[in-house]
Amino acid sequence: MAFGTGNHETTYLMISELLKLNTKGKSFLDMGCGTAVLAILAAIQGASPVVAIDIDEWAYQNALKNIRLNHTSGIEVIWGGAEQLADKGTFDILFANINCNILLQDIRYYAAHMHPESCLFMSGFYQEDIPVIKEECRRNGLRLLSHTEKNNWVAVRVVK
Repeated sequence: MAFGTGNHETTYLMISELLKLNTKGKSFLDMGCGTAVLAILAAIQGASPVVAIDIDEWAYQNALKNIRLNHTSGIEVIWGGAEQLADKGTFDILFANINCNILLQDIRYYAAHMHPESCLFMSGFYQEDIPVIKEECRRNGLRLLSHTEKNNWVAVRVVK
């Protein structure tokens, strides 16, 4: 239950990054949304539209419940994987807090749904995984700008 509560290092890092952004009126994707904590925060900060996707049915149901409990509107929750992005257009801001293997598999999907200057934030992996993440980003026309770290867990910021 640490994932999605803000207590796990990766969720903490992603929330910290999100709090630094001006999301007002910007399209936002929370990929691997879990409890939808990032989507909820983005919506509260004024992001619109907000899309939250998770492959796990429990996470999908929990995201819907948490959105209701937080009286947050304007969040579309989708049950599935990155293939669900097919008809979603591009996003200004994308967040993916999953794990290294899934991120490496899905970076191509994220890149396809970014316009020039879109920012992608990824977490769910360790500092030693940065080179492989950076290389996959490069192969997909993305450039790593920065990273933050907490207890060897990292969040990276990437731009198209």
